[in-house]
Amino acid sequence: MLLNLHVKNMALIREIDVDFKDGLNVFTGETGAGKSLILGSLNIALGQKASKDIIREDAEYALVELTFSMNEKSREKLVDNDITVDEDCIVVSRKIMRNRSVAKVNGETVNVSVLKDIMSDLVDIHGQHEHQSLLYKENYIKILDEYSKKDLGNLLEELKKEYSEYIKLKAQLEELDIDDKKRARDIEFLKFEVNEIENANLEANEDVLIEEEFKKISENSSLADTLSNIEMCLGFSDNSSAGNSVANAISAINNIHSDNQDVENIKNSIYDLEDLLRTTLSDIERLKSGISLDRERENLLESRLDEINKLKIKYGQSIEEINDYLENQKKELDLLLNFEENKEKLKSEIFNLEKKLHEKALKISSIRKNNAEILQKLVEDALKDLNFMAVKFTIKIGEKENISAEGIDDIEFLVSTNVGMEPKPLRNVASGGELSRIMLALKSILAGNDDIDTLIFDEIDTGISGITALKVAEKMSLISRNHQVICISHLSQIAAMADSHYLIEKKADDNSTITSIKLLSYDERVDELVRINSGFNKTDAAINQAKEMLESARNSKK
Repeated sequence: MLLNLHVKNMALIREIDVDFKDGLNVFTGETGAGKSLILGSLNIALGQKASKDIIREDAEYALVELTFSMNEKSREKLVDNDITVDEDCIVVSRKIMRNRSVAKVNGETVNVSVLKDIMSDLVDIHGQHEHQSLLYKENYIKILDEYSKKDLGNLLEELKKEYSEYIKLKAQLEELDIDDKKRARDIEFLKFEVNEIENANLEANEDVLIEEEFKKISENSSLADTLSNIEMCLGFSDNSSAGNSVANAISAINNIHSDNQDVENIKNSIYDLEDLLRTTLSDIERLKSGISLDRERENLLESRLDEINKLKIKYGQSIEEINDYLENQKKELDLLLNFEENKEKLKSEIFNLEKKLHEKALKISSIRKNNAEILQKLVEDALKDLNFMAVKFTIKIGEKENISAEGIDDIEFLVSTNVGMEPKPLRNVASGGELSRIMLALKSILAGNDDIDTLIFDEIDTGISGITALKVAEKMSLISRNHQVICISHLSQIAAMADSHYLIEKKADDNSTITSIKLLSYDERVDELVRINSGFNKTDAAINQAKEMLESARNSKK
């Protein structure tokens, strides 16, 4: 159940905090007050893509936070995703910033797919235009399968997996259907690739080990070369070296015959310099002698790395990928070398899989047909509750020409809303208001067939009024006995039926316009019903009508 909604800096909302209750929670308000923002903020928290334009101009971010009571399925999903389980609540937040968004569950950051998966067991949102999905025939099988899911178990998942394998085998068979010349060219090309990889005799993780060894040897070689260069610069063998220059300096200063103390000091410094050079050269020689050099091994490793890297460029970014590519090419080569044998083998596998698929599809079809008989009666009864007085609803299941990932069933929803009229395809005969009520009937039935705690309806009352609106209100109240229902509405009949009635208002000051929400008292509910029914013409008759509606709704719920 949804316990709390907190929204900050989102469009017209500066900050709101709403506590929800059991039963039927209804939001009403004038057009443009921000009713759509409530549903929008809920959708954003549940993973819907959010535009940065939703952030208030005077704010750096927008935030929406939902607090749910926890059910067993969501608890299991938290554990599966290593998310902290805090008492019996789940806190979901989504922070929208100018360049990114962050989603969190119980304080831990999650990606949007995980967020959607966890929330799928907590809330089901019916948007304003969702009933239009009934205009598309491909959605009917999804509705029937949703109702039949307990009986279907894992059959549909198994069928989809086997169908995927079937399509893969069919594609392989089509690839074998090539002319002899092309097959011969393909064989030669595959042989070349297979031989090139196999002749390399690659070993697992070989490239990493070689690179480590090559790096170590290369570093030693580089150090030895550098020390040799330094030795040449400081030594006594080359005319331009420092040692030879110091020797020339010693020879020159020895030719000076003088008792001058400064000259003697310079002579001593030059001798010290020669000693320092010889000591340094000795240290260099000792360091060089301790370096292990294997030029032949270094060249061998470099050559092997070049060979591996050339294969990586052609066949994969790692030895593992290259070997995977090799196995795939060997299979392709085997298929072409043993063309006829493999072709017959593939045909046999496809035949056996087709048989298996057909048997499973028939089993699924039988389950669908059994559930369709029950579902069509439930929908028909629910539609009568929604003021379809002469309704007839039928689920027709035919057989498709070819099997698919969904089986062999071709499903059509048929409806008749007038006496003496034969049921016709729903998508061809139902009006917008009728589609909305039919979707509500389906939602009410499916809600009783799953464990989702919270159902949210956005203007389910589109295109209806009068007694029909009252029937819709009664149906919403009935659903709310076993589920928390949150409804955004513009009809007084639904507002009167609410267990908790919230008003959404838009207010303007000198600087900005903001949306606010408050839970209404009895007197405030009367005023809001008067507004919905009569505008702001607050007459005694309008007030009495509103009070009568609340009393009638209270008696109806009893």
